Amino acid sequence: MSELDLNKLATLARDAGAVTIIDNSWASPIFQQPLQCGIDIVVHSASKYISGHSDVVAGLVIASQQHISNIARHISPFLGGKLSAHEASLLIRGLRTLPLRMKQHHQSGMELAQKLSAHPQVTAVCHPGLAPKSWSSLRGYSGLFAFEVTEQIDIPAFCNALHYFHMGVSWGGFESLVMPAISVINQASEFNSAVDFGVSPRLIRISIGLEETEDLWNDLQQALATATRA
Repeated sequence: MSELDLNKLATLARDAGAVTIIDNSWASPIFQQPLQCGIDIVVHSASKYISGHSDVVAGLVIASQQHISNIARHISPFLGGKLSAHEASLLIRGLRTLPLRMKQHHQSGMELAQKLSAHPQVTAVCHPGLAPKSWSSLRGYSGLFAFEVTEQIDIPAFCNALHYFHMGVSWGGFESLVMPAISVINQASEFNSAVDFGVSPRLIRISIGLEETEDLWNDLQQALATATRA
């Protein structure tokens, strides 16, 4: 996981006459506002942090009136663009607590990333907050990151030993989740981002929820100890 200079990218794209689109789901509007960096269109999977409760399927597009009009005219008639009243009300509920939740995700994620980076069975931690950039447009970091473990760790045993972290492909909710890369790599058929981008089979992605940070750290520690081969 690495960070790109949005201001520089926006300038390069504008000079080339290209429209820029960014998925801002990871950072949420709390930690990054790409339009201020010159990005043309911002999309969010509102099912993630904006909802925050893992009970909504929705997406958002934020852009100028010109871009929104083009989307409404050329895309919405074919793909749809209507959100049910119930899902809209759930998103409003999520927005009311978004700043508080993101603060907790940030604090817990940073602390756990730092502790994991010092663990003897962890070879790398992929979290942009461990090596912040001077040009960064991020004002904080969410709770989604990944780490790589040594060959001594039995990854299925590690996942099964966790108590607070449940297996799940999504993220951004109140509960902590784990997803080992090997589970995706083993399902590879045609296009598969984990294979095509060279993701290590030793990589484990975690989404830090709103549980107590100390409880989550103790859970990770005991699972690593349980899964360490003799």
